[in-house]
Amino acid sequence: MFEDFGIKDIIDILLVAAVMYQLYRIVSKSGTGAIFKGVLAFMILWILVSQVLQMRLMGVILDKFVDIGLIVLIIIFQDEIRRFLMTLGSNRTFRFFARIFSSKEQTGLSETVVTSLVLACMNMAKTYTGALIVIEQEIKLGQYVETGETLDADISTRLIENIFFKNTPLHDGAMIISGNKIKAAGCILPISQAQDIPKAFGLRHRAALGISQETDAKAIVISEERGKISFVSDGKIQANVTPEKLQELLTETIKLKKKKA
Repeated sequence: MFEDFGIKDIIDILLVAAVMYQLYRIVSKSGTGAIFKGVLAFMILWILVSQVLQMRLMGVILDKFVDIGLIVLIIIFQDEIRRFLMTLGSNRTFRFFARIFSSKEQTGLSETVVTSLVLACMNMAKTYTGALIVIEQEIKLGQYVETGETLDADISTRLIENIFFKNTPLHDGAMIISGNKIKAAGCILPISQAQDIPKAFGLRHRAALGISQETDAKAIVISEERGKISFVSDGKIQANVTPEKLQELLTETIKLKKKKA
């Protein structure tokens, strides 16, 4: 069985292991990690029965389950599969090839815009004004921009505060920033279904976590109940962020985007 085992087989195993690890990271964030482990255990059992032990009857039965199970898995993990493909597409290698066919340069937030954002967040936190601001990164957020009111406006502290002022039409949704423009406000974001989110966090935090799990976007949340600032990135929430720390985090985002460009 292992007579023809060579370098190509080792590479094959390593690639499968890398893909499975990335899939596990994605599904564990969405709370479906237990299902993924069950599927993985079934696959190992199927390989042992069909390929190693060559048990024909059990092999045929498990083969039928695998044929049907593939469709079931696509239905169960459709969100995770989409997220995996988006993560794959945002990989540096693929971004390199994408830039070959794209002449458009992507620019990060300017320092003036960062200052306006931080000042607006600080003022809203002081007045207990709830807000959700999403900053687009490599993965485009066009599908979420379409759910809100398109603005395409220059970023300013006063405009941000006016949009999130209580009882205004757009204050409940998310603001999406792309480059140095407010692309839209009042946008609807995917809600994270993770079970380990602290009870103190409300719908805005779940939406911020959801968009950071679906894409590589960064999000800023101002709690209406606690008057605190949170920064969300890569499916993780940094709570009780000070204005100084927020300035630092946003500045790091600028540097990252400049380095990738």
